[in-house]
Amino acid sequence: MEFMRIIGLLMSSVALMLGAVGHAQTLPNGIPAKFTPVTSTFDYDRREVDVKMRDGVALHMVLIVPKAAHDAPILLDRTPYGAEKMTSRQESSHGAMLVNPAYAEFLTAGYILAVEDIRGKYGSKGEYVNERPLIGPLNGTKVDHATDAFDTIDWLSKHVKEANGRVGIIGTSYDGMMAAMALVHPHPALKAASPMNPVINTWMNDDDFHGGAFRMTGYDYYFGQDTARGSAGDLWRSAYDDYDTFLRAGSASGFVKSRGLDQIPFVRDLHDHPAYDTYWQGQALETILPKQPQTVPTLWIGSLWDQEDMYGAVAAFEAVSKHDPNHLNHLALGPWAHGGWSGAGDSLGAIRFQSDTGTWFRQHVLIPFLDGYLKSGGQPAQIAPVTAFQTGTNEWQRLPSWPVACDSGCGTPSRKLYLRENGTLSFAAPTAEGADDYISDPAKPIPYRQRPIRGTDAPGSTWRQWLVDDQRAFSDRPDVLTYQTEPLEAPLALAGAPVADLVASTTGSDGDFVVKLIDLYPDEVPEKPEMGGYQLPIAMDILRGRYREGFSQAKPITPNAALTYRLTLPNVNHVFLPGHRIMVQIQSSWFPLYDRNPQSFVPNMFDAKPEDYRKATIRIYHAPAQASALELPVVAIDTSR
Repeated sequence: MEFMRIIGLLMSSVALMLGAVGHAQTLPNGIPAKFTPVTSTFDYDRREVDVKMRDGVALHMVLIVPKAAHDAPILLDRTPYGAEKMTSRQESSHGAMLVNPAYAEFLTAGYILAVEDIRGKYGSKGEYVNERPLIGPLNGTKVDHATDAFDTIDWLSKHVKEANGRVGIIGTSYDGMMAAMALVHPHPALKAASPMNPVINTWMNDDDFHGGAFRMTGYDYYFGQDTARGSAGDLWRSAYDDYDTFLRAGSASGFVKSRGLDQIPFVRDLHDHPAYDTYWQGQALETILPKQPQTVPTLWIGSLWDQEDMYGAVAAFEAVSKHDPNHLNHLALGPWAHGGWSGAGDSLGAIRFQSDTGTWFRQHVLIPFLDGYLKSGGQPAQIAPVTAFQTGTNEWQRLPSWPVACDSGCGTPSRKLYLRENGTLSFAAPTAEGADDYISDPAKPIPYRQRPIRGTDAPGSTWRQWLVDDQRAFSDRPDVLTYQTEPLEAPLALAGAPVADLVASTTGSDGDFVVKLIDLYPDEVPEKPEMGGYQLPIAMDILRGRYREGFSQAKPITPNAALTYRLTLPNVNHVFLPGHRIMVQIQSSWFPLYDRNPQSFVPNMFDAKPEDYRKATIRIYHAPAQASALELPVVAIDTSR
């Protein structure tokens, strides 16, 4: 009996174990069928909406609405970079943490933020066309970015109950171009605009061409942006140093074919339109915008060291200001890189500005400007027509116009600084015959920054700051000519665009000319010893010689002929301080930022063959009848400070 009892107990235990196993297999799902987060402590509502355009295409938009919002203005940013990404930077109960710090300031100031994917990108439907032209000869459809902005603003003004019906449009770079395009036949509810570092003319010294020379770094952008509805990521490399990667590829087309980039329509357009032809002219916003009345108060924002879109803000402001009787347009220039208005702005590379210039600008210029036109009962802020940071003195200025107009008491608006013998510069014209030579070798092009050169977004890249990099690494090369003044005894202020007038010859039938205007620091700087002898670029740019007579048509250069090459440099607002010197450097390559000029004329430089690349001897003249000089926009020094 005892044996049977033990057997029974064992069987009961087994049954219990089997039952336990069976029970484990039917445990309830650990994920609720529906989870409802408790957001009562959130200080915002985040809304996702799809807004239909006039052609039925739905564009995706995210709104960040402060819970305290009432009778609030709306700021709209139309972007190809992902509305979801731009409005979900961190998970937080505070709306200010969802966006970048500058946009957080807008929320704090009482604005509703709306960020919309442009058509064909990320969450928006429709077809994406990079830099979609406005309706006209290049766009035969009935929609463009101007109509999409109109339809979006119409929806916002009618469907956001917390809003006051007033909309402002903002954005940096491509988004800045979207803000500029919204000014073409604008919606009545659009009451203010601020295009920030906008792409205004991508051939005329914004992203893709400078002086006719092609920027090969743009291929990174077009791969990431134009091969996927979202982002395709980074374009792969075959060497750590971009100098090696691009040099081994040969021509620009050689690099394109090695990556399959010729599948991208815009890359093909770049190849097919190397000159400033009707394709580019038809998209030039600085030409399009002034053709209609200026009705929207606009603050154009530019950066003095913008490594991407240096041209657009100033060019647009200057163009529309000629047709702006009500003075609705304003300009701001800060000591920043691309998009630097949104940061602290206290430094750039090794250069310090002695204050948080970005913070000051947003709090004293940008937000007051927006408040005045967008908040109910607001009055236009008393900001100057032009607010510009003067580097050298490191002070903000309130200016009446740009370029700064000189009256009779401020000296000559354009003062010539001449290249002279023995590598000198002088405000006195040359009195003796003279010239300097160098050999430009396409097999050994001059790098545009110190090597190794990393891709624009690669780890360790100095792309953001390279425009203020010390130029000593290049000044002693045998293929770079360097000229300098004696130490200045008095400060010299410039405000505007310097112009280089070079009289030069080449043994080739084509060639490039790079001109750098540099502030050469004293040999020793007591307050910051590491800045002793620093060569700070103030303005630098390039001219492709085939376009010396005009950008719309390429022409060969007559070998060995002394010809004039006129190159307008980027805008400056700078004071050369006493004890500093003015330096000028001249060279014929800037690689791989710009493609190599083969120095023998070919119909399309994108397709240059290895045998086309040839050495050339370049001669820069400084003689009474062949005087090379820089025309400097000299202005009076403000002695009231």
